[in-house]
Amino acid sequence: MGSSRSFSCSAMGALILGCLLFQASISNAQLRPDFYFRTCPGVFLIVGKVIVQELGSDPRIAASLLRLHFHDCFVNGCDASVLLDNSTSFRTEKEALPNLNSARGFDVVDRMKAEIEEACPRTVSCADVLAIAAQISVLLSGGPWWPVSLGRRDGFEAFFDLSNTALPSPFATLAELKKVFSDAGLNRTSDLVALSGAHTFGRAQCIVITPRLYNFNGTNKPDPSINPTFLTELRNLCPENGNPTVLANFDLATPNRFDSQYYTNLRQGKGVIQSDQELFSTTGADTIPLVELYSRNTFEFFRSFARSMVRMGKLKPLTGTQGEVRLNCRVVNSRTRVWRMKMMEL
Repeated sequence: MGSSRSFSCSAMGALILGCLLFQASISNAQLRPDFYFRTCPGVFLIVGKVIVQELGSDPRIAASLLRLHFHDCFVNGCDASVLLDNSTSFRTEKEALPNLNSARGFDVVDRMKAEIEEACPRTVSCADVLAIAAQISVLLSGGPWWPVSLGRRDGFEAFFDLSNTALPSPFATLAELKKVFSDAGLNRTSDLVALSGAHTFGRAQCIVITPRLYNFNGTNKPDPSINPTFLTELRNLCPENGNPTVLANFDLATPNRFDSQYYTNLRQGKGVIQSDQELFSTTGADTIPLVELYSRNTFEFFRSFARSMVRMGKLKPLTGTQGEVRLNCRVVNSRTRVWRMKMMEL
């Protein structure tokens, strides 16, 4: 992942330890950045170590982990519901259209949780693991740091139906994007524009790109907002009736680095998916000035992104005696023993 792939565990440890010490000096009411300072002080180092190890073979994992945190928080709040497998009580969110065959990194979260349980049994929630993993993923990819508010508890159910409506669609118009963000509790224009900047790294499948290349809104023509040269590049990668699972970099210039190139791409008509390009190409939109600002000023983008991540991380958290601290992120605790027995039988 650019410079991240050669990031040593010792360098990562020094970086995260410095951030952790600063984080411990900040506190607020319900959720607190120093929540595990006494009960599991090594949680950031454990999560960071696993991410660094994974980056050696999977440069996509940082973006994938950040996406899991997004998809968790947008669906009934940050309660780790996105991590739950199917059960007799509910259908997993992993099978919802926005996640099906695209949400990934669950095995990496499992590794984090297993190591955390060994070090600090029954202490750190899966929802907090996702929040920490998102921050460290961005940090290791060259992006900003923010104080991760902790103390979330894990929910008891998944929300398949809600996942199909509450998550932003890659085909959404600007008005639709604003409604989804507002419904989630993020009603500032800066939340939408800054958090969309997460697409400064990561990949998209051709299945969500192809419609705007050949038959935009049923016109049998390409999306007129696409840069003509970029259109040719995307068509070469995603031919009509081609393999829908082929991956395209969200950012061709710096595909694995968290920077402000995403916004420069939008200004040039090089947004990969429709919902991204809508931020700049919708006539008269109040999002345009922010795209322009973040394009020319990385500091402003990082500051806005960090603020919006803090806001997103506080969406409808379960705290105190609400929910539970799952022992296995894939199942609620009442089913953990049964799940383990079945795994032993395989």
